[in-house]
Amino acid sequence: MLAQEGKPPSEDEDRVSLWERLDRPAPAPRVTLTPERIATAAVGIADAEGIDAVTMRRLATELGVAPMAAYRYVSGKDELLELMVDFVYAELKLPDGDADWREALRTLALRIREVLLTHPWVARVSWGAPTPHQLAVPESALAALDGVGLDADTAMAVCTTVTAYVHGAVDLEIGQTRMLRVRGWASREEARSGLASQMAWLMNTGRYPKYNRYIGEATRKDDLQWQFETGLDCVLDGIAARLGV
Repeated sequence: MLAQEGKPPSEDEDRVSLWERLDRPAPAPRVTLTPERIATAAVGIADAEGIDAVTMRRLATELGVAPMAAYRYVSGKDELLELMVDFVYAELKLPDGDADWREALRTLALRIREVLLTHPWVARVSWGAPTPHQLAVPESALAALDGVGLDADTAMAVCTTVTAYVHGAVDLEIGQTRMLRVRGWASREEARSGLASQMAWLMNTGRYPKYNRYIGEATRKDDLQWQFETGLDCVLDGIAARLGV
């Protein structure tokens, strides 16, 4: 059974995963907290102030409960992060089961990007063991590839490749946004103005003619959605050509 109100899980309980414990029936006495309440409050703090602002004590204050109350459900910060990541991934609507593999993977990629941009802290904390709602993502992707004729290893390699593109592209986007904030720039156009002198010197060295051409001719520098979708389509085109699917 779950640890009593106000007490951390016992040593034996520590050996049982968060998800196994939460899947057990709730104890009979009325409880003021639920996993959803805990996750909602913690995600709200992280979205507003960043993941470093999330502590068990701060969470208790936000919930208006005793400092040890949340330990009824999570053994500490690590499990709290798991709960938060799962809560966020629950927002992700999986593609329709009738979609073909390419449409399904494209839809998943776009929706993962949306979730990660809405909650940029997730990329920092979601590299551990998958949570139930996280695991539903590759399950959906593998289901879309089922029947295409790929062996299990190749199907997973396809899923991993698309996921790696999404995370890489979103990490770059989040990093650029963080850089703007640190430098005090309100927009990418303002950033270009701030970097104009440095970039002019670099371009005038003559070492970067192709990049200089990009600066002068590109019309979608700030169209991040188009950039992401174009790169994604290149990845999917490559998968289709390589595997003949």
